[in-house]
Amino acid sequence: MKTTRKRYSADFKAKVALEAIRGDLTLAELAAKHGVHHTMIASWKRQAIDGMAGTFSGAGDAAKVISESEVEKLHAKIGQLVVELLICAEN
Repeated sequence: MKTTRKRYSADFKAKVALEAIRGDLTLAELAAKHGVHHTMIASWKRQAIDGMAGTFSGAGDAAKVISESEVEKLHAKIGQLVVELLICAEN
């Protein structure tokens, strides 16, 4: 029997990490509340804290993530330009 790993949305992770940062409940209490292992919550909390500096430094604007579809479009355009260049080089 193949089991798949549970995936959590970014919104859910942020919500749980924020609760962990607030510190109203222990990691064990948060784990029981949300059905997530406490080490995952600790990891999300650490990622959230590490990412905060980028939020205020403006680095987040410069490092926007490009979607996979945009990458595919760019690869297709590069391929088209390479073909055009090869055709022009033959003439």
